[in-house]
Amino acid sequence: MGLDWLPREHGLKDHALFGNEHWGTEAPCTVYEKRPLVGADGKEVEGLYVAWITLNNPAQFNSYTTEMVKGVIAGFQAASSDRSVIAVVFTGSGDKAFCTGGNTVEYSQYYAQRPNEYGEYMDLFNAMVDGILNCKKPVICRVNGMRVAGGQEIGMACDITVTSDMAIFGQAGPKHGSAPVGGSSDFLPWFLTIEDAMWNCVSCEMWSSYTMKQKGLVTKVLPVLKKDGEFIRNPMIETDEYLRDGEVVYGTFKSGQAAKDARALAKGCETDMTLLDGAIQEIVLRFANLFPGCLMMSIDSIRAKKKFFWDQAKLTSRHWLATNMMGEAFLGFTAFATRKLTGEDTIDFIKFRQQVAEGALMDEAAFEAVLGTPEGEKK
Repeated sequence: MGLDWLPREHGLKDHALFGNEHWGTEAPCTVYEKRPLVGADGKEVEGLYVAWITLNNPAQFNSYTTEMVKGVIAGFQAASSDRSVIAVVFTGSGDKAFCTGGNTVEYSQYYAQRPNEYGEYMDLFNAMVDGILNCKKPVICRVNGMRVAGGQEIGMACDITVTSDMAIFGQAGPKHGSAPVGGSSDFLPWFLTIEDAMWNCVSCEMWSSYTMKQKGLVTKVLPVLKKDGEFIRNPMIETDEYLRDGEVVYGTFKSGQAAKDARALAKGCETDMTLLDGAIQEIVLRFANLFPGCLMMSIDSIRAKKKFFWDQAKLTSRHWLATNMMGEAFLGFTAFATRKLTGEDTIDFIKFRQQVAEGALMDEAAFEAVLGTPEGEKK
């Protein structure tokens, strides 16, 4: 007889929380698009898609504005609830940056010295990270350039990283008035040794994609420069192991004349993301040929380890970051945002520490003493 007699709804429900209001096409914005799944035969598969969420602010190295954060949240929720989506690719516009974190102009001109407002913003940021970690589709971070500061943090929330070998990775917080507590201090100890995690968080050094591959932070590194029609590795990176000061190093940046020659060579090349996107296509097809429920159970089980410390710390970090906008963050973001006027992108750290040692009030006079002076006003 079958079960036709059972009463049930036959229409499909829409589980999306948002419409299209948080996405756009003109920078700065977040772009959301569904691209057809391409099979191993190179043909589009009917009814199946890959969601692409793109940070579109290339003029500011894809730093995210408040509205862009909303777009990312909406994008991951849409992809998560869309039955036809196989996987998500999270990337940035152009070939210079995946993301360099929060928009420092917006930080300095609006959020600085407005702790409540920045707390509201951090609620959105936390929801963005949560949106990535809770997405019920595998998430691939397509690193097309710099993945720095908050960009590094949202990138590490993703499941798999495939990167251009021209990309650099690192934190900038302690240098520019913040701390990498938007995920890096939670995620990096899982990816790296505890001392590598420590140094990466506090040194503000930029590490190459090859270094990150060696240390286990990324899955694949692909060349994107073409010279005379042939792909070449990033010429600015030492790609062989060698000894320096008695230590084996790999993937470090060249210096001196070698660096100048490498930059000149790179400028003469064209950029081609074909190999990068080909590697992403292979990963997506692997996902497509797995049981979706078993796939997501496996992914969520691994994500749980990253989420454990993220969930422990995100709320206290939110409140500290908001309060910090009254002091060091105000100085750091203001210095960086006004660097074209002053010629300096950081404050006078030694003078600042001297003021701290003297017990000085952190008032306008103290801030003025350590911030740079516009070029036209310098004596």
